[in-house]
Amino acid sequence: MPFTLATWNINSVRLREPIVRQLMSAEAPDVICLQECKSPVEKIPLEGFKGLGYSHIVARGQKGYNGVAILSKLPLKDTGDRDWAGLGHARHVSAQLENGVVIHNFYVPAGGDKPDREVNEKFGQKLDFLTEMRDVFGKDKPQKSILVGDLNIAPREDDVWDHKKLLRVVSHTPIEVEHLADVQDAGGWADVTRADIPDGKLYSWWSYRARDWDAADKGRRLDHVWATGDIANAAHSSRVLRDARGWEQPSDHAPVLATFDF
Repeated sequence: MPFTLATWNINSVRLREPIVRQLMSAEAPDVICLQECKSPVEKIPLEGFKGLGYSHIVARGQKGYNGVAILSKLPLKDTGDRDWAGLGHARHVSAQLENGVVIHNFYVPAGGDKPDREVNEKFGQKLDFLTEMRDVFGKDKPQKSILVGDLNIAPREDDVWDHKKLLRVVSHTPIEVEHLADVQDAGGWADVTRADIPDGKLYSWWSYRARDWDAADKGRRLDHVWATGDIANAAHSSRVLRDARGWEQPSDHAPVLATFDF
């Protein structure tokens, strides 16, 4: 039975409940993975989501910061989380569908402004987070798994609006790209989005600072859908719901979707 999955950095699930419900009504993905929920789990507005068919939730919350949630029409089994890099942040949760597929929902640290761990602690935390992901997935190879989330790295030259200008900007620096590739290689993860859309500029984030984000189109592909090699071929119909960036009181991210046939 096929299912469609969406991943979206919502930048406050309570503030943006209306557009989460808009996504549910307009696109009706079977599973929605949210990042940066900025809410304790008990304060996530579940009743409205349940009314639209999303009666299953696995989440980790934190007041005002971070937070990840998996909302689903399909039954979920909570398969845990990990405190990556010992930050004490709610940045990961995993759940298993009845068909055996495990979904990992990640919110990788943004990394601050300066790409130098000697002067910017947050950048070091980001690299350590990714290193631990590499080590964990390398030691315990995932199978029948999907990894989604705001990974806060745009790895390819065509994942950013200007490769040369962003080489020294956090999210596109060579060391970050290398760390992300190491995570991908260690776990045998395939980039589902780029397997479906192999060519051309593709973004999922546009800064709030742009007066007209759509016209300027200075985006980055920070949000990802990966799958392990044993199920990657089941994925298709990937897309970025760009229009959502222009919905009322939007997140600065747009949802990324993919469908899996099983």
